[in-house]
Amino acid sequence: MNALTVSERLFDTYNGLEDVKHYYGLLAIYGLVRTAQTGGDIKLQNRCRSILDQFPDGIEHPYYNFPNYRIGGLAKSFALMEGLLPESESQVREYADEILTAPRDHKGIMKMPGSGDPGLIWIDVAMAVTPFLLFAGISLNENRYIDEAVKQTFLMIDEFIDPDNGLLHQCKNFLGPDRYSEDHWSRGNGWGYIALTELVQYLPAESPHREKAEQYFKDLSAAFLPHQSKRGLWRQEIPFEYSYEESSGSALIVYGYGVGIRMGILDKHLYQSPFHNGVQGLYKHCVNPDFSTELSCPGNLCPGEGEEKGTVKAYVTIPLPYRNEHHSFGPLMLAFTEAYVHGIKELNRD
Repeated sequence: MNALTVSERLFDTYNGLEDVKHYYGLLAIYGLVRTAQTGGDIKLQNRCRSILDQFPDGIEHPYYNFPNYRIGGLAKSFALMEGLLPESESQVREYADEILTAPRDHKGIMKMPGSGDPGLIWIDVAMAVTPFLLFAGISLNENRYIDEAVKQTFLMIDEFIDPDNGLLHQCKNFLGPDRYSEDHWSRGNGWGYIALTELVQYLPAESPHREKAEQYFKDLSAAFLPHQSKRGLWRQEIPFEYSYEESSGSALIVYGYGVGIRMGILDKHLYQSPFHNGVQGLYKHCVNPDFSTELSCPGNLCPGEGEEKGTVKAYVTIPLPYRNEHHSFGPLMLAFTEAYVHGIKELNRD
């Protein structure tokens, strides 16, 4: 089946399950906009406009850690950058300015708002703020937004990187002062990786940040490489061979590999087979014929209780995957849309 059709059908499945509005929903809308732009599909572009026009006033919003979700987050700022929603300039500017004033820890990393704890930080924030600010900065010609997108990403990568294997921990200080979670969680690494992926994809060629962004991107890409399973996927605890394969993090890695190859940043001879195997593994094992999804870890942040809180055991035994888990759709859509750009226009289960 056509890869862009698969992407759109995945969104249809998700849209039929729940209101598409939380951060994982905005990632799926972003995937839908990329699908429309990749295929030059005017009808789908209009559908994306209609969806994003509902933000903020046509949506019943829950509490968000990051207010930019109210207007559609990265999907809205990407649509602005792509010329689909020029009327959203003032919205995007308002919420980009808000991010610049959001609470931070002593190093300048955006922290959990409203917690009362000055040091609760987690890698998920990289997905929440970097793409939105980057696209906003490019759209509005505001280098301060781009600079902050870069700053947050570099600070978080430096903070959460495990020097023993080059992978990322999810969080710090949730277990006590200066303590990291013990994990190298699939989707958490994917959240850090998508921030780097969008930086290397869209930073201007003359940006003073590009060289460092590309190096961080190559380093994390290489850290993932030895852990790809025989089925083309990565595991919930990436280096633990007995952990279950996890689809959302795998899809974010595959998307990043595709972008890196396309941009000439990743060695095609080294990464093309893992990219192709990843696309095949995602379609064969994570997407059912009815476009329901499998193997995605539910939302979690430093899971567990007592002495097991934040341990590898907690990450691989408590948040267990289930069908149509809502984090799955956006990453899969991004991976399949990128596959299409690489000439993998038809997806097969053989």
